[in-house]
Amino acid sequence: MKLFFVYIVQCSDESFYTGVTSNLEKRLYQHNSGHYKDAYTFTRRPVKLKWYEQFTDPHQAFKLEKQLKGWSRRKKKALIEENWERLVEYSKNYTEQGKSSTGSRSQPKDSGQPLK
Repeated sequence: MKLFFVYIVQCSDESFYTGVTSNLEKRLYQHNSGHYKDAYTFTRRPVKLKWYEQFTDPHQAFKLEKQLKGWSRRKKKALIEENWERLVEYSKNYTEQGKSSTGSRSQPKDSGQPLK
């Protein structure tokens, strides 16, 4: 069974990069070796793995990657830190009338610990 990983790395400039891959160790090596000169991370090396979640369904992996790419930095940081209260707080969508609705996501399947 093939696995797919959605991951967040922190770049040397403290920015976050979110991606998806079927080989996490190889992809991290590529980020840090500068394998792709046009990549966002090329001038921001080294990168450090901060969070990942694995999937067997590639469609679910790409769906989550797209969702995470739309998140704010503080929301990604709450996910990385497993701060579920902050994650919910940062998910609130405030309208012009001052009403709010809360979106939330279940806990990730993995602990987000780097591969060993």
